Amino acid sequence: MVEGDEGSARLDRVLAARLPDLSRSRLKALILAGAVRLKAAEVRDPAYHVSSGDTIIIDVPEAAPPEPKGEDIALDIVFEDDDIVVINKPKGLVVHPAAGHETGTLVNALIAHCGTSLSGIGGVRRPGIVHRLDKDTTGLMVVAKNDLAHASLTAQFADHGRTGPMRRGYMAFAWGLPGRHRGTIDAPIDRHPHARERMAVRQGGREAVTHWELLQSFTGRDGKPVAALLACELETGRTHQIRVHLAHIGHPLMGDAVYGPHFKTKANQLGQQSQGALTALGRQALHAYLLVLEHPRTAELLHWEAGLPEDLLLLESVLKAAL
Repeated sequence: MVEGDEGSARLDRVLAARLPDLSRSRLKALILAGAVRLKAAEVRDPAYHVSSGDTIIIDVPEAAPPEPKGEDIALDIVFEDDDIVVINKPKGLVVHPAAGHETGTLVNALIAHCGTSLSGIGGVRRPGIVHRLDKDTTGLMVVAKNDLAHASLTAQFADHGRTGPMRRGYMAFAWGLPGRHRGTIDAPIDRHPHARERMAVRQGGREAVTHWELLQSFTGRDGKPVAALLACELETGRTHQIRVHLAHIGHPLMGDAVYGPHFKTKANQLGQQSQGALTALGRQALHAYLLVLEHPRTAELLHWEAGLPEDLLLLESVLKAAL
């Protein structure tokens, strides 16, 4: 029951004071999930102000298993040996378990596919993972299958091709047309100051460098450039790096609801078929098409390319048809 000195306080703060064993983020998730009730009614607003005398009921489910379990999830395997596995990740697949995505992840699929070889590699929640792709970004990823591979790949990703052979290339459909054919975006990235789930270019952030090249431009109904296909290569590997950097220079990814919401009206400049393909896409138009690295055991230079998935092929074809 809410006591006098707690009256008018925020719900999440009252719960945090009463339940010190639960983190603020855990309590917020429970509130948003409808696990908290006042006067028999669900309250889904963490900022709701309680009143003295209110009775708060909270249903705390049993903790999820500390280690993810294997799940029978199909994988598009491009390459595999005793040390590494390279996959072509589909859209909608989360890489590792996290709040809201405890199951159905790439890690769950890898545990089922690789068995005990992944145990302990990179931590129990992220076994074998040395880099990530966003949930709705498609394309090539490499996973370590043992300690030797994990150490080698981690070092290669930390270096990102500055002294070694690693390359990571992306195909990006962006709004607008850059004023030149190629360029480099060198702008530090850190957490957004007001939206913690987003990243932003910020002074004092971590170094972030993206190289890009214009492959093709697309025109709208008025015959003027409306979008472009860019090839991007990473020199660093920051969260949402390409999405943040392209938005920073005024050319956010098509379909990116997080970093390009102000460009939604740009779709009105597309033809009907292009608008339909963009709506059907339902995600940022980004695909990791290129991965080059040194094999962790043999030192052989390995090179893989993955063509655009069907949804981006459709977007490309209808954009080209408007030329």
